[in-house]
This record gives sequence, structure tokens and C-alpha cells, in this order.
Amino acid sequence: MRSANSEIKIFSCNAHHELAEEIAKELGLKLGNAEVGRFSDGEISVRIDDKVRGADVFIIQPTSAPVNENLMELLIMIDGLRRASAGRITAVIPYYGYARQDRKTRARDPISARLVADLIQTAGAHRVLVMDLHCAQIQGFFNIPVDHLVGMPLLTRYYTEKFGSLEDFVAVSPDLGSVGRARSFATKLDIPLAIIDKRRPKANVSEIMNIIGNIEGKRVILVDDMIDTAGTITNAANALKERGATEVYACCTHAVLSGPAIERIEASAISELVVLNTIKLSKEKRISKLKEISVAPIMADAIHRIHEDLSVSKLFD
Repeated sequence: MRSANSEIKIFSCNAHHELAEEIAKELGLKLGNAEVGRFSDGEISVRIDDKVRGADVFIIQPTSAPVNENLMELLIMIDGLRRASAGRITAVIPYYGYARQDRKTRARDPISARLVADLIQTAGAHRVLVMDLHCAQIQGFFNIPVDHLVGMPLLTRYYTEKFGSLEDFVAVSPDLGSVGRARSFATKLDIPLAIIDKRRPKANVSEIMNIIGNIEGKRVILVDDMIDTAGTITNAANALKERGATEVYACCTHAVLSGPAIERIEASAISELVVLNTIKLSKEKRISKLKEISVAPIMADAIHRIHEDLSVSKLFD
């Protein structure tokens, strides 16, 4: 393991180089010199040109789409750093892919979130830093320390600064699974909570059933951890507007935005969608309705605290 006066090194794979640059800048560092490329047959090639022996190394790599490519880049870089005698290796995973497959819901289902945890540990990571896991119990899939950051303070601060008084607002959970998150959001902003009870007949298809709570004549904020195809969030927004909400805002940590998500958001009742930059957004996804907030300051602070053996939970006190 690393010595007490070990040097801190920040490396990036290819999933979100811009975020890695921001984090390094916040720490007053330059990114480590490494190249992640491809051999002619498509296999991943990693070359680390900086000395890392005994260093405290952090690898920035969300495992977003293309998830298998980005996951393998992370694993191979961890392996390379381990074999180069890095003192400690922390996998910084702003978005943890495969997190939705965290349990068996039918016979013969895989638990892919656990498999990914096993792979990261086997590759040689000593620690993991993540943000807003889809299911918090994934922390228990690791036998190494996991620091779990939450994006809610960034989102609540944004709305407080944007609107000042929030007395005519209601926080809304788009489904029963997000109630805990929406309740914490509502408590932080001191606003009421409403819940949408929906039925999902099949994957990526949702049907609005009932709205629990008073939203008529109110401005509402839909709160979720991730938006993938945007069916749930846009159906919820449209239902809220039809049932009397005056304005509909939405926010999430992870903007997956796959398939028809952008078209759905553009055509929906959502006035503004606020997301954190845990996933790199392509140019065509940066629509006028979308507002992006950087997680670099909080990630950099967490990395500094890990390096100095300070409490990471103090960030949220």
C-alpha cells in the first residue's frame, strides 16, 4: 500500500476525458500521461508513460455507453497500474454501469452489478469512488472500501439559487422506486412531496396510473437518479401538466439519454432538465432544455480527502 507521503496521480481513460481534466484542474494537477487506444483487431491497448511506483493513483472512468468498451478500458488500466506497483489504486466511477441488474427478479437472471464489482476488485482496485448508485446496496457487493457521493446537494443548490423562494413548488417522485430520493430532495428544499404511481408493462415502457399529492396550480420538480429512454420522466411530466401543474421541471444525476430520449424530452411538458455531468453528452444531446452542472468540484474534494485519509462523509454534513 501507499506510503504516508505518496504522490497523487490522476489518470483518465476515454469515457469522459473532459471531466477528468476538470477534476485534475480542481486539484491543481495535470492528468497522468497515459494512452488508451486499440490494436488493429479492436482489442484495448493501454500505455502508461508516468512513473507510478508507490503513488496514490485515481482513474476517472464512468462506465457509460459504450459500457463494455469503457468497462474494459477501466479494468485494463487498473491491471496496468497494479503491475507497475502503484501504491493504491482508486477507481473513480461517476456513473456505474450495469447497476440496474442488482438482484434476481426472475429465474435464471444474472446479477450483473455484482459481477462488475468482482471484476474491478480482481483487476486490482483498492478502493472505489462512485456517485449516486442506482441501488445503494451495490456498495455491499465490494470487499474493498466504497465512497458513495450524492448529487442532491448540487441540484438543490441550483434550484435555491435559481428561484430563491420555493413556496409554490412541489417535489415529485416519478415512480415508487424514487420516493426516498424525492423525499430527501423535498426535505432539503422544505417543499411538499407528491408521488406518481405507475405500472410498467414491459422494459422501457411506462404507464401513468395515479398522482398521490396536491400538484394543481403548483410548479413541480421531478426528481430521479437517472434518465435513460426518458419514457418515465416525460410521461410523468405530461400527466402532471394535464392535471394542473403550472410548470414542470426535472432533474437527475445521470443523463444516460439513450434511444428516443432527446426527442421525447423536446416534445414533453418539461421546461428544463437539469443533469450532472457524470456521463459525457454528445453534441446532439445538448439541447436548449438541458442544463448541465459539473461534479468536478465535489469529486476533486473527495479525492483530496481520500488521499489525506480524511472523512469523505463530511462533504455532506
